[in-house]
Amino acid sequence: MRAALIQMRVTRDKGENIAAACRKLREAKTRGADIAVLPEMFCCPYDNACFRAYGEEAGGQAQSALSALAAELELYVVGGSLPELEGDRVYNTSFVYGRRGQLLARHRKAHLFDIDVEGGQRFKESDVLSPGNAVTTFETESGLMGLCICFDLRFEELIRCMCLRGAKCVFVPAAFNMTTGPAHWELLFRQRAVDNQCFTLGAAPARDEGASYVSYGNSIAVDPWGTVLCRAGAEETALYAGLDLSCIEAVRAQLPILSARRTDLYEVRER
Repeated sequence: MRAALIQMRVTRDKGENIAAACRKLREAKTRGADIAVLPEMFCCPYDNACFRAYGEEAGGQAQSALSALAAELELYVVGGSLPELEGDRVYNTSFVYGRRGQLLARHRKAHLFDIDVEGGQRFKESDVLSPGNAVTTFETESGLMGLCICFDLRFEELIRCMCLRGAKCVFVPAAFNMTTGPAHWELLFRQRAVDNQCFTLGAAPARDEGASYVSYGNSIAVDPWGTVLCRAGAEETALYAGLDLSCIEAVRAQLPILSARRTDLYEVRER
């Protein structure tokens, strides 16, 4: 399977962001991609003040555009994420579309990014966003895939549940910042790949030093052995990763991490 990770610049113009994403998806198809991944909040500034204003209900502008293009190009599209409106709630949601444009999955970010790093970044998504409540996987002709959003990646239990279902790859639209990115971005993608013996792929917005929230960028693909297959810098770009899914079983046979789990021990008990 050939995956495209689209690291695009996000502006304050939602329509232009959607148009730019569609242009880049078309380019990915011409470059032989089977699946293409957009960044977290690809059509909206990553800012609490923008989420509700840029949000859309089911079948909204961005969703309709991605569904139609997936069908036209016969391309799997992991639609980054966008602010999804439902009633009085706003979710940070990723929509995945199949080769016929059908909705394969919807993941609402389960772990909201509420951090306060001394001397670094402070952000509280829960001021505006509500959390999702699902472990999200979806079927492709290449097998089962997992999906989460940014801060979700820090929670090993979530990724492990996907892989115990049979997920071969975990796709992560994300926007780490200039505090957490240099410290943990590559580390987390490699560790989740090694822990679960799967591919991990992250797509981030390109870095904009003038934005209220500055994305680290560095979109990345990692194989089940923990090897970085490709990694971007800060710039607007697209990465292409060839994923040899047959290597997963070989890695799991050599290092029987999943099969050797001792679930009889994994319980917190009083001494």
